[in-house]
Amino acid sequence: MTASAEVPATDPPAYSSARGRWVLLATVLGSAMAFIDATVVTIALPRIADDLHAGTTALQWTVNGYGLTLAAFLLLGGSLGDRFGRRRVFLVGVVWFTVASVVCALAPTVGVLVAARVLQGVGGALLTPGSLAIIQSTFVGEDRGRAIGAWSGMSGVAGALAPFLGGWIVQAASWRWIFAINVPLAAVVVLVALRHVPESADPQAAHRLDVAGTMLGAVGLAGLTYGFTAWTGASHADASVLATLALGVVALVAFVVVEAHHPAPLLPPALFRWRPFAGVNAATLLVYAALSGVFFFLVVTLQVVAGYSPLASGLAPLPVTILMWLLSPRAGVLGARIGPRWPMTIGPLVCAAGAVVLASIGPHAPYLTHVLPGVVVFGLGLSLTVAPLTTTALAAAPDRLAGVASGVNNAVARIAGLLAVAVLPLAAGVGSSLTDATTLQPAHHTAMLVCAGLLAAGGLVAAATIPSTAAAVRPSTA
Repeated sequence: MTASAEVPATDPPAYSSARGRWVLLATVLGSAMAFIDATVVTIALPRIADDLHAGTTALQWTVNGYGLTLAAFLLLGGSLGDRFGRRRVFLVGVVWFTVASVVCALAPTVGVLVAARVLQGVGGALLTPGSLAIIQSTFVGEDRGRAIGAWSGMSGVAGALAPFLGGWIVQAASWRWIFAINVPLAAVVVLVALRHVPESADPQAAHRLDVAGTMLGAVGLAGLTYGFTAWTGASHADASVLATLALGVVALVAFVVVEAHHPAPLLPPALFRWRPFAGVNAATLLVYAALSGVFFFLVVTLQVVAGYSPLASGLAPLPVTILMWLLSPRAGVLGARIGPRWPMTIGPLVCAAGAVVLASIGPHAPYLTHVLPGVVVFGLGLSLTVAPLTTTALAAAPDRLAGVASGVNNAVARIAGLLAVAVLPLAAGVGSSLTDATTLQPAHHTAMLVCAGLLAAGGLVAAATIPSTAAAVRPSTA
């Protein structure tokens, strides 16, 4: 990047200023690309199965190939941003992600599609932690809370809009266009970031990368993901499945040991000694596992079991989009005013009630009576949860570790979604065909109840570990 492209460091912009809005546009739109591609593929799975002759295992890998590398390298992405410049690494991730999206759009076989999704995840891991770290390092005081709330709300809207946009694109054109649309979005992000986003870095960042930790984390997640996915396809745990799962567990144990002794760990153990940081990430793991499970099953079940078109199933979660857009910024302000504990406790419990309602979807389920009530309740709970959770995850670490904290929380959320898509079909009894209505209907019911349990657990964890005031979230050494 040339010196002329650098945005000089100036006084922190106000949230309502032109500079502040440009920073928000670049970070929200960039991270939205990664969020959308984490979910939009789900709506296209039945069409991908028909077009590329893919079974359940291949469809799971279409989702999990992306989720695996995204989760495995998020911590590295945050560390690279802290060391080399958050804007610089963010832009590298945007370009990388876009190139991989083009390969996805042109994929002639499901194997090529999965490989390109794996590459997409690497790009997403570079850009995602940078988006939040840029906000954390650019805004100060109350403006930071408002900016994070706006980021959470608009990113949540983008994620909730994904099924609608995906359904419309799949029905009106082709599933390939859900990837091609990233090209113009990326062009806007790059232009805005080069002109308006200031560079920031951690002057105390270590100059030694944690290669061993990165590889062990990737191997551990890959082992668990592959093992559970293969188990679903084979309907039983043979020797290869058990060996792969064992490899994953051993690698993750080794990862923890390495991180405890590395001079510059990807996952600083000291952060987890601070109860609010450990608590918010534990709650994130439970809530985002359920969130991924609900949306994975909902849009597929509406098509396969209830007979909805791709567009109709994509429109079904639209109330979540509206509620997130309207309420998330207000939830961010509320969390700053009364403390994050109650929003993070009540929100997941409300989401759990919505998941229970959605468990009743069956053949020809009317939208107004069987889908809309659950979606509305789920959206209310999610709107109350996301902004306080995100703000707490960043506030519970020193400012100089903004990239690491963002990377950790994003990694936890992506790992949760990755494992949910790998494990939930197995636990719910989907079997070898995700497009068989006979097996999918009871599996959907089971999956929604499991997700409700995870959400309730997330709320209880928040109640037990998150302070009642925003000031108490800050680490004592900050």
